[in-house]
Amino acid sequence: MKNDKGKISSETYKQMAEFVRIGNRAVRQAQEENHRLGLPNIYSRNGKIIYEMPNGEIIVKENSQDNKNPKL
Repeated sequence: MKNDKGKISSETYKQMAEFVRIGNRAVRQAQEENHRLGLPNIYSRNGKIIYEMPNGEIIVKENSQDNKNPKL
């Protein structure tokens, strides 16, 4: 919660940091599970779709409206 000066209280900051920690851990676990199952992790950066394959290979595809389901 913000105080009168618009700053976040230390308790709120601690809670936010804990939520971020929990979220980051969940994402890492999901990424590891994807790879164990032979699935790629898929990201979008700067208008490009990035596939991180279980073997470590990175595949980059342009993100376009015409290509809603890019093929690997």
